[in-house]
Amino acid sequence: MINFNGKILHESDQLSNNRGFLYGDAVFETLKVVNNKILFWEDHYFRLMSSMRIIRLDIPKIYTPEFLKENIIKIHQKNSSTENSRVRITVFRSSSGKYRPESNNSSFIISSEEVRESNYILNIGDYKVDLFKDFYLDNQLISSIKSNNKIINVVASIFSNENGLENCILLNKDKMVVEFINSNIFTVNQGKIYTPKLSSGCLNGVMRKNLINILKLNSFEVFEEDVSTFDLTKSDEIFGTNIIQGLFSITNYRNKCYSNSISIKILKLLNNHINLN
Repeated sequence: MINFNGKILHESDQLSNNRGFLYGDAVFETLKVVNNKILFWEDHYFRLMSSMRIIRLDIPKIYTPEFLKENIIKIHQKNSSTENSRVRITVFRSSSGKYRPESNNSSFIISSEEVRESNYILNIGDYKVDLFKDFYLDNQLISSIKSNNKIINVVASIFSNENGLENCILLNKDKMVVEFINSNIFTVNQGKIYTPKLSSGCLNGVMRKNLINILKLNSFEVFEEDVSTFDLTKSDEIFGTNIIQGLFSITNYRNKCYSNSISIKILKLLNNHINLN
């Protein structure tokens, strides 16, 4: 039994030994299903398996791409009437114990919500951002995986809302640009595309990876390197990428206004790539 907000209730199966809830001992993937097809499924699957290995979670033999895909589509079709969904699969260590688990067994929870649009659409109106400097990200391997430890992102989102911003730019302990709260960050300077390298501590984003490949196939110069806050003010455009929004364009960073002409072209390339595959 547990006490939940003053009421004595039976503990649910989802909570029992859920170390993802108790210790953030979990990894997850956010997926987009379009026309009943998971976008970039292979990349998501292998990133999930890699994340499980990094935190030393046992990977059951049953966790094949086909098995997990079948279970994702099952809940997607249950919850969506549009054939499009936002899906989250969370894999957590299902073991008793305190900081030291008694086993490395894993369980998963998949949830989904309906999405109306199949193609990615560029945001309209003002999109103002600023730096978040209350806390900094670690630039190490474990920062590049999608773990349940996202408290800095949560606090940054609250800061963003309190200050009338649409998003914030997160920095690492070297005060270098890492990513947005919910996406990877790219800058455009004289037609060249820049994004922080993975060693900055940024998420190894599935959309980031695929967009870099799409850009190179279309003769864009793309550089993965350190990005400073000064580089932001020198840029002609700044945009963010994630699997749900695709691409969103920044209009204002502090006192500077940005264009979005390259972002529009890139978004068209992204939609064309998805529709062809």
